[in-house]
Amino acid sequence: QVQLVESGGGLVQPGGSLRLSCAASGIIFSIYSLAWYRQAPGKQRELVAGITTDLSTNYADSVKGRFTISRDNAKNTVYLQMNSLKPEDTAVYYCNALFKTLTYWGKGTLVTVSS
Repeated sequence: QVQLVESGGGLVQPGGSLRLSCAASGIIFSIYSLAWYRQAPGKQRELVAGITTDLSTNYADSVKGRFTISRDNAKNTVYLQMNSLKPEDTAVYYCNALFKTLTYWGKGTLVTVSS
């Protein structure tokens, strides 16, 4: 049974930082490309950051220079370090694993940026 479990969300003030984690089980983690998506209320889900098996990364323009995605294949975990958070970063953040036609999603973790 495949599981992706996100953690690390919460309430943070503008300018603050959070580190999200996504622990995977039931897949050969090292062969999957991984990504973080987010969905704000009333908006479509959007790609935030992605990392491939060879550690190439890509970011949404809105988070470049503030967010960093990384992976630890030994721990079957992908991370999203979020710095200089803004109110517009408020959303449910989802972890995604992709290998060819196989794709899996976590249930999400809520990030709220507010004073």
